[in-house]
Amino acid sequence: MSFEVRIRKRVEGGGRRFELDVAFGTDARRTVIHGPSGAGKSLTLQAIAGLLKPDEGAIHIDGQPVFDSASGIDVPARERRLGFLFQDYALFPQLTVRQNIAFALKRGWLNPSRHEGGEAVDRWIQAFELERVAQQRPHQLSGGQRQRTALARALVNEPRALLLDEPFSALDPELRGRMRAELDTLLERIGMPMLMITHDPEDVAWFGDRRVMLREGVVRGVTSSGGSARS
Repeated sequence: MSFEVRIRKRVEGGGRRFELDVAFGTDARRTVIHGPSGAGKSLTLQAIAGLLKPDEGAIHIDGQPVFDSASGIDVPARERRLGFLFQDYALFPQLTVRQNIAFALKRGWLNPSRHEGGEAVDRWIQAFELERVAQQRPHQLSGGQRQRTALARALVNEPRALLLDEPFSALDPELRGRMRAELDTLLERIGMPMLMITHDPEDVAWFGDRRVMLREGVVRGVTSSGGSARS
């Protein structure tokens, strides 16, 4: 799996203007975009996912354009086949664990039934050991169970890569360490490429086969886990 990103985006609001001007490429199985808050990490990840339209530039996944302003290409988010894990997990509070996972399989906004999803949902409920809480709602879950539910929803459509937005920032330090280990084991088991954004050096050390440093909307460096610098 390879990503080639070369985009610009201007964001204005609250009397502030932010310029994103990002260019990098990676073919690593695990890539981490890191930097301080306000560096433009979330904007970059949202643009790759198709949740944010750049003003100009191009994004290629495995050599195929999913966005190209010059050619008028802007592939919808669903058709990019990328699983996205939001920072706050974005679970629907009124839906059960099973319904939250099954929601990713539906088109439109009708809520899934309490038993919808079939084998695809069953697979991930079992993989993440959520059988016991499958009919519970998010407020009844632990932090780890909520994260596993959100991961299952991101994976149920069999995406070609997983995008993670600060996946451990909402967890306490002890749980954060356990969930890093769980995610590491999961990624090894299913062999899925991953692109993560974070400001936490522990995430960078754990998952950063390729590390993209972003600061003030610009890539300041790209390194491999071996420490060799790229530009």
